[in-house]
Amino acid sequence: MDLRAILMGLAFAVMWSSAFTSARIIVTAAPPMGALALRFLLSGLLAVAIARMLGQSWRLNRAQWRATIIFGVCQNALYLGLNFVAMQTVQASLASIVASTMPLVVALASWLWLGERLRPIGYAGLLAGVLGVAVIMGARLQGGADPLGVLLCVLGVLSLAVATLSVRGAVSGGNVMMIVGLQMLVGSALLWPLTLAFETPEISWSWELVAAFAYTVLVPGVAATFVWVLLVERIGAVRAATFHFLNPFFGVAIAALLLAEPMGRYDVIGVVIITVGILAVQRSRVAMR
Repeated sequence: MDLRAILMGLAFAVMWSSAFTSARIIVTAAPPMGALALRFLLSGLLAVAIARMLGQSWRLNRAQWRATIIFGVCQNALYLGLNFVAMQTVQASLASIVASTMPLVVALASWLWLGERLRPIGYAGLLAGVLGVAVIMGARLQGGADPLGVLLCVLGVLSLAVATLSVRGAVSGGNVMMIVGLQMLVGSALLWPLTLAFETPEISWSWELVAAFAYTVLVPGVAATFVWVLLVERIGAVRAATFHFLNPFFGVAIAALLLAEPMGRYDVIGVVIITVGILAVQRSRVAMR
C-alpha cells in the first residue's frame, strides 16, 4: 500500500471538498463566473511566481502544453465554472456529492479508450464507492433539488473526468507548479469574456466574502491543484480519482460546520463504505506491480 499516496489523496480530498463551501459563500454575494475568473487570475499568477522562484520554466514541451490547455479548459472553465453557476441554487453538500461520481467516469473511460485494468479487488472498491455515494445521496435528495443546477453539476463532472485523464504525463518533464499556474490562467482567459457578456458586477461585500475568496485562491486554487497533479502522476488517473469518493462526507461535513447544512447518520455510514472502497483500489495498485 502506498501510504504517501493515501495521505496525499486525503489532503487533496479535504482541500477540494472545502471549496464547495467557500464557493457557496462567494456565489451568494458575487457574480459566479466573474468571481471564478478573478480567482483563477490571482491563483495562476501566484503559482507562476512560485514556480519562477523555484527555478521552473514556462517553456513546456508540446505534450505538456496540450495537457495544460485541456486541463485549464475542462477543469477550470467548464467543471468549476458550471459548479459555481449551479451553486446559486444547489447546496454545497449536494454539489460535492455529484462531484464524487467522477471516479466512475474516469474508470469507464480508461477501460474503453486507454485499456487500463484493475484487479477484481479494485473493481470491488469502485463498487463500494458507488454504494457509499448512493447511501449518502439517497438521504440527501429526499428534500428535492433544482434540476438545472444538478444537470450543470453532472456536466461539470464529465469535464473534470476529461481533465483528470489529460494530466497524466503532463508533469513528466518537471515544471509542476508552472503547469498548475498556467492551466489556471487558461481558465481565467476563457471565463472573462463570458463574465463581461452575461454578468452584472454587483457584489455584497462582507468579511465572510473576502475570507472565502482568499481561501479559495490559496487552498483549493493553488495547494489542492498542486497535490492533485502530483497524485495523478504518482498512482494514475483511475486510482487518484477514487479519492473524489470522499467528497460527499468532507463536503457535507464542512458545509454543516460552516453553513449549517444538515448532516445525518447516513453520511457517516456512507463514508465508512467509501473509505473501504478507496483502500481496496489502492490494494489493487499494489497487486498489479
